[in-house]
Amino acid sequence: MEMKKGVSANPMKKLTRWLRSGMYKWNMWGRGFSQSPLLFLILPASTFFCLAIVGCDVQEDTSAGFVESHVTHSQGEVLQEHVRTSLQFETSAEKSRNTALPRIVAFGDSLTAGLGVAPDEAYPEQLARRLRKQGFLYDVINAGVSGETSAGGLRRVEWILKSQPVLVILELGANDGLRGQPLQKTYDNLNAIIQRFQDEGVIVVLAGMRLPLNYGDDYTREFSALYERLAKEYDVNFIPFFLEGVAMRRHLNQGDGIHPTAEGYAIVVQNVWEALQPILKELAHKG
Repeated sequence: MEMKKGVSANPMKKLTRWLRSGMYKWNMWGRGFSQSPLLFLILPASTFFCLAIVGCDVQEDTSAGFVESHVTHSQGEVLQEHVRTSLQFETSAEKSRNTALPRIVAFGDSLTAGLGVAPDEAYPEQLARRLRKQGFLYDVINAGVSGETSAGGLRRVEWILKSQPVLVILELGANDGLRGQPLQKTYDNLNAIIQRFQDEGVIVVLAGMRLPLNYGDDYTREFSALYERLAKEYDVNFIPFFLEGVAMRRHLNQGDGIHPTAEGYAIVVQNVWEALQPILKELAHKG
């Protein structure tokens, strides 16, 4: 059937004129603005969703360790902990330089950093108060970093030496053991750390660590023995077990069952004090 020209021509001409006039553009904008409330809801939500997937994956140099093996922490929280302890160390070191007091550096992982307690409740600050009470004039610097391994500690030795410590309390290796690292590697790292400090004339107090029995009798026994071996080889004052009297006692530990409470750290300070006191008395005697 043949279509009449008059019927088909008029609509086509109208469409052409409308397109040329640009009115279709105004119509599209009008529709867009009429739905703008919906757009204002969709765009922020989609942007947040993309950032959550792509832009928030924080990586750190040291992967899950003593803390992360047992407690759920986001990578961002661990990174913040690294930054916080680094700034705390630098601030403490600067104060030490200003006061010109001899320095003791507490060098370790989350057990030294005081994860989960206030800074003044961690063992380094509690130790500092005890020193002052006993009449020993020292600055105690907290150089603990959560998740730190013996390998990470070895990389930080030169940084620790910048504060020019007289004495270092070395508490590292627990994260190695909880990860099942080869014991020889842990021994080599701690060996290198102690040697480097002693080469610079820094006194080292070595804190021994132990592992839960579920890591196997041989591994746990050899793990504890490597600290005893290092203490004898380098003739350093030795804390047989850093958490003696605290480990496995629920009322002295936080919810993770690993990190002490403020009361638990008071007992840790006593453990440290027993190894530290003879050294301080000898240094005082030498003037």
